[in-house]
Amino acid sequence: MLFVGSVFLALLVTGFGFSAYQAAAFERGSENKGELIDVGGYRMNSIYVPPSTQADLPPLVFIHGASANLRDQMTAFRGKLEGRAGLLFVDRPGFGFSDRGGPENAYPDGQADAIAALMEKRGIGKAIIVSHSFGGAIAASFALNHKDKVSGLLFLSPATHPWPGGIEWYYNAAKVPVFGWLFSTLVAPPAGIALIDKATRAVFAPNPRPDTYIEDTGAYLALRPRAFRNNAIDIANLLDYVKRVSPRYREIKAPTVIITGDADKIVFPEIHSRQLHEDIEGSTLLRIHNLGHKPDYVVNDLAIAAIETLAGKKRDLRRLAAKAEARIANDNSN
Repeated sequence: MLFVGSVFLALLVTGFGFSAYQAAAFERGSENKGELIDVGGYRMNSIYVPPSTQADLPPLVFIHGASANLRDQMTAFRGKLEGRAGLLFVDRPGFGFSDRGGPENAYPDGQADAIAALMEKRGIGKAIIVSHSFGGAIAASFALNHKDKVSGLLFLSPATHPWPGGIEWYYNAAKVPVFGWLFSTLVAPPAGIALIDKATRAVFAPNPRPDTYIEDTGAYLALRPRAFRNNAIDIANLLDYVKRVSPRYREIKAPTVIITGDADKIVFPEIHSRQLHEDIEGSTLLRIHNLGHKPDYVVNDLAIAAIETLAGKKRDLRRLAAKAEARIANDNSN
């Protein structure tokens, strides 16, 4: 019995050591270039890119999805929009290099409050809120609770409504108090390293993933035990949250564009995007054939045109959506 206990202890020590080593390695490989700002007892990490003197768009705030950090949206949009607007890329509470904060930040409205506080610290009054996937629930809550800070909403493959079924088993495993901490520490880093290439390709499918996506976006940061568990808790809380809050979406009055793909197998468009479009009066829904879960990358030009539309510029989004569909079809045939 003593021998078995010693072996178990040795395995735990080895596992914790490996996890700590990997977490440090992930952070060394993804140096934080953001600024940590106190927003009420904890710090939010963000990168603000100021506008040029020729800026033609209002401020833009980007909210990333699950298992991600600010570099995901920054990689997609910064190069195309820098100078045209003030750009605020945010690590959500508990992700990237942001602190988690209190228990309220395990829910979309708490994270919306954190982003609103960060905007105030950054001197941003109103902005177009650009959100992807899980970030859509946060953006919707932001529009409900901070409507004075919203000049427009762009939802990209949003997760906003109740869905049938549950969540993947590993999220349930990671969320529980003690076992979840052990699971996130001992299992998630080595398993994640083995699976991250396949997993990120599945998020883009059926569209190709950029070859340098993992490195460019610091995707390994999501495998650090604390970030992995925060992500699991967020996802585990989402279903009950949207059951409670989604009936209020009809209160949202901000100009809204929703871009989704009919081949999205991560967040089903008929459940989320279609219902969100029906809930928000006057919203525009662009459903792109053969597009997966990453319109921010695959139809980036359409997303930017949607931002321009929300800023009051005249863009023919239906025509541009048709062009995007033709481009995707051509890419698939090659």
